[in-house]
Amino acid sequence: MSYQFITSAALPTHHGDFDIHVFENEDGQEHVMLTIGLPIDKKNKQDNADDQPIPLVRIHSECLTGDAFGSLKCDCGPQLNTAMQAIQNNGCGAILYLRQEGRGIGLTNKIRAYALQDQGHDTLDANLMLGLPADARIYDMCQPMLAHVGVDEVHLITNNPDKVAYLSENGVKVAKRIPLVVGINDANADYLATKRDRMGHLFDKEFNTAIHLNK
Repeated sequence: MSYQFITSAALPTHHGDFDIHVFENEDGQEHVMLTIGLPIDKKNKQDNADDQPIPLVRIHSECLTGDAFGSLKCDCGPQLNTAMQAIQNNGCGAILYLRQEGRGIGLTNKIRAYALQDQGHDTLDANLMLGLPADARIYDMCQPMLAHVGVDEVHLITNNPDKVAYLSENGVKVAKRIPLVVGINDANADYLATKRDRMGHLFDKEFNTAIHLNK
């Protein structure tokens, strides 16, 4: 599927000033990238390689309940806000905000899965009981979005090895993976355990190298 850049503008936020870029695929689906310190001047990067920071990047799939409503069922809202602040502090980086709600199953099915979770099923089994994949997200839009701002090497903020693999297999070097451990609470402890134990997400035993809020 092809993706094209549509438009960009300045976006002041509580975390600082970003540029916001909109991309659209051939089906009319929109994806958004927030950037600071990009695009990279490739000629200057080659001439002054030691002085050029590697962009700090977060690939974040849309989560209305967590990002907008502050749901405690997941860690999405804290992940997004912590990543935005970390990228501001780094002075060079991007948030790739992908419009694939509920791990790609859509908002309505996500709430149906929530209802099954309320009955005691974990997040993976709830999706399967609805006849849906455990994770329907795709990342084919990431490389073109990053290429638009001249990025081919990143420090990737993620616990998900699938994101590392996708970028690495599609021409974007992941120089470092930065763990992101935030927003842990009693309501989402089982959700996070399912991501770790059944979906292969990487939660370091020691969090001193992670971006985190929990002490």
